[in-house]
Amino acid sequence: MERLLPVGDVELCVDTAGSPTDIPLLLIGTTVATWDDAFVERLTGRFVVRYDQRDTGRSTTVDPDSPGYTLRDLVADAVGVLDGLGIDRAHVMGIGTGGFVAQVLALDHPDRVASLVLMGTRPVAPGPVDDDLPDHAPEIMAHFGSAPPVDWMDRTSILDGAVATARVLSGSPQFDPAEARARAARVLDRTGPHPAAARNSLLSTVFAKLDCAPRWRERLPRITAPTLVVHGAADPFFPVGNAEALAAEIPGARLLVVEGMGAELPRRAHAEVAAAVLAHTAR
Repeated sequence: MERLLPVGDVELCVDTAGSPTDIPLLLIGTTVATWDDAFVERLTGRFVVRYDQRDTGRSTTVDPDSPGYTLRDLVADAVGVLDGLGIDRAHVMGIGTGGFVAQVLALDHPDRVASLVLMGTRPVAPGPVDDDLPDHAPEIMAHFGSAPPVDWMDRTSILDGAVATARVLSGSPQFDPAEARARAARVLDRTGPHPAAARNSLLSTVFAKLDCAPRWRERLPRITAPTLVVHGAADPFFPVGNAEALAAEIPGARLLVVEGMGAELPRRAHAEVAAAVLAHTAR
């Protein structure tokens, strides 16, 4: 079920699946469509909450190229979603840049986080990476430096560009272009009229301009929520060393490396990842 939920000075589009009496699981991505319906359907016994971040999807969009908010505001949005749904405490799963929100949520609001799943993310914000963390693989930088320009007002150009980027991010010979195109189309179909909204919804480009200070990596040992770190072995965007650092620095964290998966959550990995999430959020 989808609704617009007032949160602070914005409205966030929130989608829920399952019964409110089930175990609550908050999924933090870029948009609702970051998480395939087929994956959500595997999360049986969970009250699954997805939402569009500010400046994406059907939530309030002002200007993704000039965000007048910070990472901490996005964390407050996540708390506001829980408040608006009457959820005191939820299991939280963040993917990609949504993993930044999830980490800070667990640090700043530990009473709201029953457990934590961090997928395809890293312990530092965009920008110069720490010396001990692997940065984006050369093929990623080469792609963004040489890919044909996308016309963000043209659907075909957007989807062609999204598939080309998804192919590089997958890092896998098992990449399915039809699946990637369908996923990008679902994201695009949620997007508002702002010319930068599609780019942000598909690529989380707002994070390149978002104030994410102060750093939180040094605080990771203070996370008290049981944590599962899930990462693609072939991830070229945030190579697996980033996941190893998260698992090493968060007390008691477990690491699940999924073979044949990159910076994505493809259908071929749904069963393995969903089973791990269900086991981790069983109580």
